[in-house]
Amino acid sequence: MSTAPGPVEAPQPTAPPPPPGPGVRPPFAAPPVEGRTARIWIGLGVAGLALVLCCGGGTAAVVGLMVTGTQALNEQARAVVSDYINALKDDKFDEAYALLCDARQRTESEEEFTERVSQEPDIASYTLHDLQLTRDLSLPADVRYANGSQDSVRFLLAQDRRSGELEVCGVAG
Repeated sequence: MSTAPGPVEAPQPTAPPPPPGPGVRPPFAAPPVEGRTARIWIGLGVAGLALVLCCGGGTAAVVGLMVTGTQALNEQARAVVSDYINALKDDKFDEAYALLCDARQRTESEEEFTERVSQEPDIASYTLHDLQLTRDLSLPADVRYANGSQDSVRFLLAQDRRSGELEVCGVAG
């Protein structure tokens, strides 16, 4: 018996099963993990560096403002006390009186001030020190008088509410 070769049927291609649920089937079973932790640490490091730079820059700015503000206040205090002492040295009592704070001017008239300071020893020279920023603003000074004596005094200062300028509010020995 012979079997005659008959036409051979080619197998039919089958379609892949549809993906489960909506969307497209991912090309991988799980996302790749190579370098993922490294990127996280690099990102955290860059964010930390930015935070340090911002905070450090802010801190430096605050410190810089404090230093320059203190220097400016010291310079203004030295200028007003120097003007006050020079006015007393030159017997320009009206100019010295004008440099007094309002509270001091209310307790002593210009005539009383002139009478009082004209009886004090004449100032020959003086040395101003740095402003002391305590509860009250004060500027220490060493004063030498024409009679040869010397004294260490503190000039008490206050800020004028209208002009913002420092004024002499008294002298403490």
